[in-house]
This record gives sequence, C-alpha cells and structure tokens, in this order.
Amino acid sequence: MRDVRITGTGQLLNLSRDLRRAGGARLQRNFARRIRRAAEPLKDDLQTAVRTVPIRGQGGSGRGGPSPTSRPLRATIAEAIRISVRTTGNPGARIWIDRAALPPDMRAMANKIDEGRWRHPVFGNRKRWATQYAAPWWDVTIRRHTARMTAEVERVLDDVQRDLS
Repeated sequence: MRDVRITGTGQLLNLSRDLRRAGGARLQRNFARRIRRAAEPLKDDLQTAVRTVPIRGQGGSGRGGPSPTSRPLRATIAEAIRISVRTTGNPGARIWIDRAALPPDMRAMANKIDEGRWRHPVFGNRKRWATQYAAPWWDVTIRRHTARMTAEVERVLDDVQRDLS
C-alpha cells in the first residue's frame, strides 16, 4: 500500500518559494488549509471504504461470530488514516496509514486486507489456520478521487499565485 502524495510538481515548488519570499505567514496558512480541505474528502472516503470492505472466510463451516477482542479491525485501521500538509521543502499533501497508531498485531493488516487474502491461526491456535478474503480498497478509492484532487490543487495554486501577484 502506498502513501498518497500530491508533491514535488514544479508549480508547488515555485509557489512555496514565492510564499517564503513574500514572507506571508497568512498566505502559507491559507495555502495549507485549502490543500488540507482538498484532501479531506479522500481521507473520509478511505475511512468509509475500509470500514465497509467485506471480509469473508473460506466458507464451509458456517461458524464464526463477533470478534473476540474489543478492537474492531476495520474501525481501528480507519482511525489510523492521517493527512499531513507541507508548505516548505517538498510542498504538498500526504495521506497515509499511521502504523504507530495501530496495535502491534494489526500493523500489517491494512496491506493484507488490500491485497485481498491472508492467513491466520484460529484464536491463536497454531495447529488450526484460517484464510480470509477481502476486496481491494486503497487504490480503488484513490483512483476515484484523483481527477477531483488534481483539479482542486490546480485551483488552489492559481488562487494563491494570483494573491502573490
């Protein structure tokens, strides 16, 4: 699973340089706030996607039930999705899963769910294993937002450049 980044374009780098030169802390805050606002719908949609991704077992027995832990897997992953915005250096927005916010035994699960298949011991019993399946959710959700995000960032860049002129 990759981070989502809107960074490093020539326009963003030039704008970052112009913002520093103009010394406009207000302009920088406005720029960062608008870039964050452009990324928020993607973050919200990613959280919804992971919360609703269907997870199924290998079938057959019909057994199962609620999780034996108090940490719901999909909701825990959704809460770990973050946004960061930078206006200097390598300016842009980044959306990622903060693995430090996940319990140690769940840190690889976001990737496993997106890959579509994983195996695990049944209730910790290493003599009995289960396979579970899920549909990809990360890349699919990002592709739906790419055109909107690109258009929104271009609009923000044009507005801020107009303010600097």
